Amino acid sequence: MDWTELFEEAGLSDREAKSLVLLSSSKELKASDLAKKLGTNRLDAYNSLSRLTQIGLVNVTADRPMKFSCSSLPVLFKRLIKDQKSRIDRTTKAFESIMSGAKEDVLEKSSSSGESDAKFAVLKGREYIQKRIGELSNDAEEQLILFLGKFGILHLCRSPAIEEVNSAAERGVVVKVLSQLDRRTLRFFDQLHESVEVRHSDEINSLGILQDFSNVVQFLFVESNPVGRGREDAALVVSSEVFSNSHYEFMMAVWNRAVDLESAKKRFTEERIVDPLRLTVGEGSFLEQFREALDFSGELPDEDTPFNPESFLESSKGINQARAALQDGSVFSLHQLGIDIKTMLRQVGQRIGEELAFSLRNIEGHVEFLSELMDWWEYAGLGELEYDTSPFFHIKVNLTHPPTVKDDVLPLWELDDGIIEGALLSRYPEGSNVIVRKEENEDEEELWRYTLIFVDEMEEDDD
Repeated sequence: MDWTELFEEAGLSDREAKSLVLLSSSKELKASDLAKKLGTNRLDAYNSLSRLTQIGLVNVTADRPMKFSCSSLPVLFKRLIKDQKSRIDRTTKAFESIMSGAKEDVLEKSSSSGESDAKFAVLKGREYIQKRIGELSNDAEEQLILFLGKFGILHLCRSPAIEEVNSAAERGVVVKVLSQLDRRTLRFFDQLHESVEVRHSDEINSLGILQDFSNVVQFLFVESNPVGRGREDAALVVSSEVFSNSHYEFMMAVWNRAVDLESAKKRFTEERIVDPLRLTVGEGSFLEQFREALDFSGELPDEDTPFNPESFLESSKGINQARAALQDGSVFSLHQLGIDIKTMLRQVGQRIGEELAFSLRNIEGHVEFLSELMDWWEYAGLGELEYDTSPFFHIKVNLTHPPTVKDDVLPLWELDDGIIEGALLSRYPEGSNVIVRKEENEDEEELWRYTLIFVDEMEEDDD
């Protein structure tokens, strides 16, 4: 029995089996070239290649014209047999429904050593996508970065891919998981190997994996039901160093802003936000601002000059006096060094507001939430708030510590107003059905207002 007969025994047609044999002995072939070797027309060759790509045995480039290739025959046969065994196992476990609806549309060109051309695959069906993630994890040598959105960890743990990911971590591969935590999925992260680092980010919605600096799997469509079977899930598999490197830079930018797992979990286990707060200290050149604070140009002579004790002492005296002035601990001293205390206090206030909104998250009604927010704010002695409904619902702000132009006054108004701003933007983020707009007011009795525009009500009025 030869290879053609063996693949026929495994369920392939005669033309499909012969196509694999011919492709395995060539680096790449166009459909027309394969048709000539098969002694058939190009349409028949395309039909065979389409079938073989659908079951993941043949790869295709994005070139024009497209070129097809495949792995060695032993590798292909093992893959085919493994798939058949898997289907039999699932059938014996009464998973006929999964098998009846599973589909795979593949246009792929797998990576070949020493080639720089980008290669891609389009996979359909969560089962096949997770299978590819498992294969990439098994082949990983240096690193795996998994971006799992809100429910990707659930899909991973319900597939054999979780074992391959953990196995990679056990053999020393650096595995990072970037996810958007949800109360319903917290327990699934316990199934990951202890060496896997997990971080939370509200920015991450996509699902996929980055393997080393070679391969990326990016989900294109994910079934809305998180516990569904994912028959319509689709993903793009890209083998490209250039694409992988750019994807890595993007993911690491999100990773560096993300929160470690233990801190993020406290939102759900202890009902409080303890994420690290990253503040904006200031802008511009701190070296230049330091020079200006010391009244020191920092310019050195072009040539060596004789040491002048008097000049040295005079210069040192002036600089030391300037440094002594900075040590008075005043707000102006911080300003001289380029530290933006206003922005820092507002960011702290926004964080307090975010935590306050989090503590009031179970209050459903808009008016009820705003009433609790206003009561808390006034009780804390931060000022007076009142709301009006004309022409839109708005909150009027009057601070206990109003703004002043004095440089040496701690700008507490930034902190106090930041609390309101942070609470409202946390409750009504961008893209929600409520638009929050801050408006300045010249009236001394109303420093500014926050206008809340309820989108649903506007749409009803339009109707």
